[in-house]
Amino acid sequence: MDVETFLNRIADHELFADQIVHVEVIPERPAVYADVPGGLHPAVQAALEQQNTSRLYSHQAEAIANIRQARNVVIVTATASGKTLCYNIPIVETLAEDSAATALCIYPTKALAQDQLRGIGQFNLPDEGVEFLAGTYDGDTPQNLRRRLRDGANIILTNPDMLHQGILPQHARWNRFFTQLRYVVIDEVHAYRGVFGSHLANVLRRMRRICEHYGCSPQFVCCSATIANPREHAEGITGQPMELITNDGSPRGPKRFVLWNPPPQERAARGKPDHWRVGGDRKSPLWEGVHLLTALVQEGIQTIAFVRTRLAAELIFKNTRDLLRPKSRRLSESVHAYRGGYLPEERREIERQLVSKEIMGVASTNALELGIDIGSLDACVLVGYPGTVASLWQQAGRAGRGVEESIVFLVGQNTPMDQYLMTHSDYIFAQSPEQAVVDADNPHIAIGHIRCAAYELPLADEEVEVFGPYADVVLELLEEEQLVKHLQGHWYWASSEYPAADVNLRNIAGPVYTIQDEAEGQRVIGTIDQLSALSQLHDHAVYIHGAETYFVNRLDLEQKIAHVEKCDLDYYTQSIQTSQLRIDETEKQQEWRGGLAGFGDVTVTTSIPMFKKIRFHSRDSLGFEELELPPQTLETVAMWLAPPEQLADRMLQQKMIVGEALIGIANVVVEVAPFFVMCDTQDIGTVVEASCLKRDALFLHDRYPGGMGYARRCLDCIEDLMAAVHTVISECGCEDGCPSCVGSAVPAFAMTDLDSAVRGRIPDKRAALYLLDALFK
Repeated sequence: MDVETFLNRIADHELFADQIVHVEVIPERPAVYADVPGGLHPAVQAALEQQNTSRLYSHQAEAIANIRQARNVVIVTATASGKTLCYNIPIVETLAEDSAATALCIYPTKALAQDQLRGIGQFNLPDEGVEFLAGTYDGDTPQNLRRRLRDGANIILTNPDMLHQGILPQHARWNRFFTQLRYVVIDEVHAYRGVFGSHLANVLRRMRRICEHYGCSPQFVCCSATIANPREHAEGITGQPMELITNDGSPRGPKRFVLWNPPPQERAARGKPDHWRVGGDRKSPLWEGVHLLTALVQEGIQTIAFVRTRLAAELIFKNTRDLLRPKSRRLSESVHAYRGGYLPEERREIERQLVSKEIMGVASTNALELGIDIGSLDACVLVGYPGTVASLWQQAGRAGRGVEESIVFLVGQNTPMDQYLMTHSDYIFAQSPEQAVVDADNPHIAIGHIRCAAYELPLADEEVEVFGPYADVVLELLEEEQLVKHLQGHWYWASSEYPAADVNLRNIAGPVYTIQDEAEGQRVIGTIDQLSALSQLHDHAVYIHGAETYFVNRLDLEQKIAHVEKCDLDYYTQSIQTSQLRIDETEKQQEWRGGLAGFGDVTVTTSIPMFKKIRFHSRDSLGFEELELPPQTLETVAMWLAPPEQLADRMLQQKMIVGEALIGIANVVVEVAPFFVMCDTQDIGTVVEASCLKRDALFLHDRYPGGMGYARRCLDCIEDLMAAVHTVISECGCEDGCPSCVGSAVPAFAMTDLDSAVRGRIPDKRAALYLLDALFK
């Protein structure tokens, strides 16, 4: 593919004029090979030769050598660098020496586990002396196969949910497997962060207890995308010390990485090219994605377009087909969508057609971000920053998975985060500062796993501390509820309940609401936590599930059921929230640039007095509707920032409202915090108020009971965080504030986002900038 010619052609096209703001040329990198000390087992060597693999890359050899020395390892290398061989080879070598040995491989999705099963199957060579049974054990596995795998499998490929609900509580049936367990593999370990990661850490605490019960101590092998703290994160998940492998020896073809900023709706005329203006409303990034995908497919360039939601994938797929149909029916039919919600056989067929080049363009959610084998594509279009640099590089890695030249487009959304990246490309191409966060000791998460642990095996007094500093208090509470009993130094489960069924690894403990489709005989289409239910499933809300729009007829607060009905609607809804905050305990407080910065326990009370109706695509407001919902309280943690009192006095003298300035700053803080902490903008919230500290202050809080560690990390990097906020606001080309800075954009994925609370009108940009200029002068 001649990337330079293609770029020159679209740069001259009137549809794409002045939208390329930066092109990063990433040079090719030759392979670095190495031998494993002592060589490879003959059966492994034979299998590799059948796979046309003659030598191992340096990181593969280093990882295998460490695993042979009984070390736990975390491997951090690029997408498509062959991380799978790092653990498949030691597992197969062990099986060649001990046919009874077992290994457990944990993947974040069922599709990825299925894909990896094909890879390990290539080592099953009875003629070479290696024969084993491997299989995926998940919700799609038939009952007869489950029994066969449980009784005889050497390698089980599963996901955290099945390990939590289907394997650990039934460990007595798995005694053969656990007795012989030698390896536990956790692939894509960077994906386990926040609530999900904290749950997995507790699941693995339970698993290690069970392993100890059966007399085994398995090695842990983790694979991760590039993050700032891979060793710390892997150790937090597994509870074990880890060796870090980062010596990436895989080859890489040359790549052009293009930052593409949709043009403003109204062209600015200030003596600079339009693409330098980073402010005001812009053309839809979805439409830019459609036009880019269409142009690439027309050129015969096989392309994947990544979007944040299922609905966006369907929209790009449909509109790209519509644009291609008048030009070529064959090309039109070669474009498809790929997302969760498709049947497994449909997804397998799309994957096959991508490998065979029958499909030339695919619009996908992050379902294809993880390492599923779809061959080597030529181009990748990212419609909006995917939320983390780790995800960005994983998605970009889908293009150029061989040594041929490839091209990647990042299409900017009209948000502070995306617009910051459009003018600060060094953030993407420098070392990632992102820190993955888990808090396994959060009592709201640990309580469910303590219940599960007591159900699985009596919990000895000396084991209690494994589940964190609050575990003894949690057990006393469970005893009061007559769920456990303490006898002779052990805690025993004393209920007929099956506790694993009550723990959802994606949510935190609390009431769960059921979503029922009235048109299909009250069929349950999903579940959701209480806080999200009130903001997304209130009466007359529009709920989007599986790319379909549902109208909420009624939210039953007593029965905790949302009654919905499928409707073809042209708008979505956003709840309008108001929050009050109270500091319960100050853990840390310090001077920062003449002002005050602190951290501690807080209670946030949130009310939802109304919601807004917004038309798809145009984002036109269709009006508001009032709600009568009970206020919700959240006991969590927060960091806070109060500007110097002398600065506040100067602002008042100039008729600027300090609280108004802080609201604008808060809107940007929420957007740029994920640059420094691996979280979603929906994981954190902000409140601006004056009663707690007797002066105007900005509070940033975790949106989970007990906190997840986000606010604490934000305080730790407050200097860099606030400097980024200052940069976003000062470099925005608008006069009075806009969605790209203090105005808090409604992102393109809001129409399907699970929490679509909106932070209100555009505050005073002049006041926000005055305050930040004074702080950073």
